[in-house]
Amino acid sequence: MNIWNWDTAEAMLPALLDGFRVILLVTLLASIVALVLGLIVAIVNRSAPRYITAPLFGIMEFIRNTPLLVQLFFVWFGLAPLLGDTTPLTVGVIVLGVHYATYTAEVYRAGIDGIPVGQWEAITALSLPRRYAWQHVILPQAVRRVIPALGNYIISMFKEVPILTAIGLGEMIAQVESYQNQHYSGFVEGYTIAGLIFLAASYPTAVLMRKLEKRLVN
Repeated sequence: MNIWNWDTAEAMLPALLDGFRVILLVTLLASIVALVLGLIVAIVNRSAPRYITAPLFGIMEFIRNTPLLVQLFFVWFGLAPLLGDTTPLTVGVIVLGVHYATYTAEVYRAGIDGIPVGQWEAITALSLPRRYAWQHVILPQAVRRVIPALGNYIISMFKEVPILTAIGLGEMIAQVESYQNQHYSGFVEGYTIAGLIFLAASYPTAVLMRKLEKRLVN
């Protein structure tokens, strides 16, 4: 039996590329949420009083230690109906962004903790304004240290986007399933092409992250 059909593969390719563009869009938007929110959380944890950092720590631990799919269903079926007309794209970006913000916050924290104690003492001795110290002294050094780790989390997020098929987002895996439901074929072709597209996008990025890490370390 011929398990691969080139005509089927060719017919599926345009829809798969459309789904890949959706994946790129979700990854871009969710990455912005994760990077910005994670940085805010890291700064708050470093400078806010305990009555703020303690519940924030609990929330982060809850998000990190519960499955992403459970969080996705909770927001989609539990919270999204309360907000009115909410799309799978919006929910997916928010859930992925918040989920990965709990990890990027730890990455930022490690970078901030890596700043030598002497620099913190110098900031205090010079009475530098807190905002100026964070913006011009601490963050430029901390972020530079953690760029490779942040990049690895973005790659991981990119590979997690297909989970949004569960709430009806039309990304690549959803396109494969849609074609199968309509034509009762394309299982091997669709998943093979989708896997190759993921590989072609993520592997070169991972290699660049490793080279960037070596360059920053050296």
